[in-house]
Amino acid sequence: MSFVEAIMDKIPDRLGYLILTEDGAVLESGGELENDERVATIVTDLISISNSVDPVAFGPNEHFKKISITYDDHWFIICLSNKKIHVVKRSIQAPASEGIAVNV
Repeated sequence: MSFVEAIMDKIPDRLGYLILTEDGAVLESGGELENDERVATIVTDLISISNSVDPVAFGPNEHFKKISITYDDHWFIICLSNKKIHVVKRSIQAPASEGIAVNV
């Protein structure tokens, strides 16, 4: 097990992960995102778009720190660190009270 795998295994509810270069090449991956070039392309395109959104509202050297994308049953967290793009797919756990009906 690599160092990255050991770290990623500690993330609760992790379904998969990608470590990408700044240009979107997959360096490491695991789980549901194992070698997922499609998601890698979507993520790098999203980063490109986010870096070019309204330069008047955001300073020219101001870039995102973290992007979260939420679906009904999972979410993606995307962040940059050490010139690498880190993507983690996590499941969303419904609260224990959700889905419990009380009949009176």
